[in-house]
Amino acid sequence: MKLTSIITVNFNQPAVTIAFLESVKANTLQDAVEVILIDNGSNEDCEKEFGKIYPELIYIRSEKNLGFAGGNNLGIRVAKGDFLLLLNNDTEITANLIPELSAELENNHEIGMVSPLLLYYDQPEIIQYAGFTPMNYLTCRNHGIGSMDTNRGQYDQVSRETGFCHGAAMMCRREDLKTVGLMEEQFFLYYEELDWCEKFKRAGKKIWFTGRTHVFHKESMSVGKESMIKTYFMTRNRMLYIRRNTGWLNTLIFSFYYIGIASPKQIILYLKKGRRDLIKWVFRGISWNLTHSKDSEELGFKI
Repeated sequence: MKLTSIITVNFNQPAVTIAFLESVKANTLQDAVEVILIDNGSNEDCEKEFGKIYPELIYIRSEKNLGFAGGNNLGIRVAKGDFLLLLNNDTEITANLIPELSAELENNHEIGMVSPLLLYYDQPEIIQYAGFTPMNYLTCRNHGIGSMDTNRGQYDQVSRETGFCHGAAMMCRREDLKTVGLMEEQFFLYYEELDWCEKFKRAGKKIWFTGRTHVFHKESMSVGKESMIKTYFMTRNRMLYIRRNTGWLNTLIFSFYYIGIASPKQIILYLKKGRRDLIKWVFRGISWNLTHSKDSEELGFKI
């Protein structure tokens, strides 16, 4: 049996992470997995508490918050498994997750990365993710397949290529990363897994979805609260994603659309909501792209 490295990142969510570790312990064979937890600049060092739940845990503490990509990359660098399973710490898994995901990769070497069906933890009859449509690169928009549908088992036997994996749960081969590379840490938050999928595609690999297994995700079904950090990185990284993954002509057309239509529309929405405080972060997100190269590691935001 091949070894699977489960990698997760904690940032000031000890109780959530403990529930995650309990789920992993209850639903995996201990000799078939290694669990790597990155404590990503958390205020408290909870190594002892986590170790009580999962004594074999590989615990890595970063004094600095490296973001989603940076935290996971730390784990990837030390992972020894043939398969790498990146899981959000706010997920709880099922017993057949690793067997089904690894079987997809074993049976089809064209697959580079695979995600399972995601269901909402608080309302497990509701689907969060059953794949993504391809990206419209002129608008940087796509859609979630099955999102908010009632789970009637319609995806239980579905295994197919999809636009993108979901960052909450995705598996790849460690060997493929020698060609594909790690996630780009300059994104910090949002769009990094989409960019990673693009890197797999450029390496000739397919992005895959399977409904033969599922994960419960504790993310709220409602849209997350708007904040300056979310507004900034969503604005900044949407444009950065296009710059990194399309040619100059597409980037130019997208930029006219984004600056002239999409961003003003977002600003009007903030005005209607009474969130004038967020408007400047839209401008800052755009401004970063106009003043930095697409490979710049400067975040332009103090974390």
